[in-house]
Amino acid sequence: MVLQKYTFAVIATDVAIFTTQDGELKVLLIGMKKSPYEGFFALPGGLVGGDESIDDAAGRHLFDKAGVRGVFLEQLSAFGEPDRDPFGRVVSVAYYALVPPDAHRLKTTKQYKGVSWFSVQRLPNLAYDHKHILEAAVARLRGKLAYSNIARNLLSREFTLGEMQSMYEIILGEKLDKRNFRKKMIGSGLLTETKHMQKGRANRPARLYTFKKKKMVFI
Repeated sequence: MVLQKYTFAVIATDVAIFTTQDGELKVLLIGMKKSPYEGFFALPGGLVGGDESIDDAAGRHLFDKAGVRGVFLEQLSAFGEPDRDPFGRVVSVAYYALVPPDAHRLKTTKQYKGVSWFSVQRLPNLAYDHKHILEAAVARLRGKLAYSNIARNLLSREFTLGEMQSMYEIILGEKLDKRNFRKKMIGSGLLTETKHMQKGRANRPARLYTFKKKKMVFI
């Protein structure tokens, strides 16, 4: 099969969108039908239209190809190796985001085989250079945990420090010292202690916390 290549360089977007589910960090992938990547999976994305911003294009493709909309997206980096796309010279501006696992009804178009969450530890074959994009996105996400409130996108409005620590451990892939974690989070200035306690658990009731700010903030 002879590929019809783009005549000039074009711009695309790709989105690495994560969740925590069943004790694992997972990424949203769509199944490919198009040769030469039939049977592979890819991050949701596509070309930027001539009359839209890169941010708008990322949001449009994420909804059209995965059914996810209205989420906070942050630019990750540009990926522009000359041979990254067999269809021609395509420069991709990649994004990443976090969402609760059941916050969206996943769907895709007939152009793809399906859309689903995959563990970042057990990935299928990825199309294009999406393995490199995903690795960069995971590294950025892990780094952001240390100095921002990005975790707000995965937790309930009110949560215990134990729930927060579990989520951090899933993303970081390592166990954290409980005492040091509590001290760091309470002293970060990101959280507010509520008057509520978690009830209905076999253990002693735990204090519930909430984030001071809904939007992204840094410390």
